[in-house]
Amino acid sequence: MSDVPAIFAAAVAADPARPLLTFYDDATGERTELSGVTLGNWVSKTANLLVDGLGLGPGDRADLLLPTHWQTAAILLASWSAGLTVAYRPWSTAGLVEEVAAPDVVFVSQERERGMLEDVPATDERFVLSLHPFAMPMREVPDGYRDFNAEVRVFGDVFRPSALPSPDTLATVDGTTFGQWGEIAALIADEMGLVAGDRVMIDASRYEQPVQWLLAPLAAGTSIVLVANADKDKLAARAEAERVTKIV
Repeated sequence: MSDVPAIFAAAVAADPARPLLTFYDDATGERTELSGVTLGNWVSKTANLLVDGLGLGPGDRADLLLPTHWQTAAILLASWSAGLTVAYRPWSTAGLVEEVAAPDVVFVSQERERGMLEDVPATDERFVLSLHPFAMPMREVPDGYRDFNAEVRVFGDVFRPSALPSPDTLATVDGTTFGQWGEIAALIADEMGLVAGDRVMIDASRYEQPVQWLLAPLAAGTSIVLVANADKDKLAARAEAERVTKIV
């Protein structure tokens, strides 16, 4: 499998109804479980927003200033499905890198108390996410932003790309191309010791980059239990309850 859409499609096709991504946030108490079908719907809706709603396609850039979260996974997979180049920076990174050019679209989590919305790159298309456990629309949207959860719902559940990226198109701003993603994801999955059929529990604080907590597990054919702000005292009981076969 040489590209992200193929990796994701194969992961869903293996068992569309199984829990493909289960997300915990021990700071908020959130637990969200998504089957392959449900995650696929979110990915398709978001990809349609990008392509049909914004007119974006291969070579355009999406900046994601988001923490590790199931909605982040959907936006990442949708951006790559649409052929976009992704710049991913979780809020835990120190500051923002200097931009050579403005991105075409930005997705950012609501961080008013930390004042971070003021530092978001300037562009005409900026979406804010409350990261509500049930993906509810926001009651109040900051000036200059659109509410992602309100906007994405009107788009279709099936995505049919009108243009595909070439293998040489950049998938990420670090220089990784779409043609390289499959091999990289497979290598990282091997380094993490993942095998098809695993249900792997991933501590988000240890694996911050999406290729580690998302693409490599999908490429290996595993289902994911992703834990943010992990409470170490809960991990053993959670692993048993979730029928986890591997912890990384």
